[in-house]
Amino acid sequence: MEMKRLQKYIAECGVASRRKAEELIFQGRVKVNGSVVREMGIKVCEGDLVEVNGEIIKPENSKVYILLNKPSGYVTTAKDQFRRPTVLDLLKGVQERVFPVGRLDYETMGLLILTNDGDFTHKMTHPKHEIEKTYLATIAGIPTKEEIIRFERGLEIEDYTTAPAKLKIINTKQNACEVEVTIHEGKNRQVRKMCEAIGHPVLSLKRVSLGKLSLGNLAEGEWRELTKEEVKMLVKKANSF
Repeated sequence: MEMKRLQKYIAECGVASRRKAEELIFQGRVKVNGSVVREMGIKVCEGDLVEVNGEIIKPENSKVYILLNKPSGYVTTAKDQFRRPTVLDLLKGVQERVFPVGRLDYETMGLLILTNDGDFTHKMTHPKHEIEKTYLATIAGIPTKEEIIRFERGLEIEDYTTAPAKLKIINTKQNACEVEVTIHEGKNRQVRKMCEAIGHPVLSLKRVSLGKLSLGNLAEGEWRELTKEEVKMLVKKANSF
């Protein structure tokens, strides 16, 4: 095996994405040949013994790509300190150790990819790739034309300004409406924060597509493997930026 950066090796073992692997290293949860490692520049090669949280890890021989229709009430992590159910609890029959590509918050439903391919995860989640994500949301009230323009041009949220987005009203109710939201970023609870910023908090939220990949007729709580064509399509989209 050629020399590889430690965080890349951890990702190839199906433990976590490269970004999460860097956090594990920084937290002192990784050992190489019996010694705790905290530096990001460390490289490993064949014969090195790598442990994460006291468990020896090895690269996954087969890559797995899973599409899950996440229900509300599940966290997008492998473990939860409050012992809430995780998305991994839904993957009955999956033998490989996989991790989520990005996150959906506890209440948010819909499209979530899980994999043991660290390079794929890096492509899908790196900010420069900006793969569009589309959500269906029910929000309180009905946005005005001016509020929609503000939403689409970018909003000041906490310490950043959101990139241009799209907001389309699909259906109106008495005191709420259904909207389609498309963003290119993936910051924490971004859609919810953007809707709150224009005075229309989210009542329910579901991600329905990632690039050209959609949930289709996949039932809530169910999963399927992505086809080779779907994986290639997503990688091609990420590489186009």
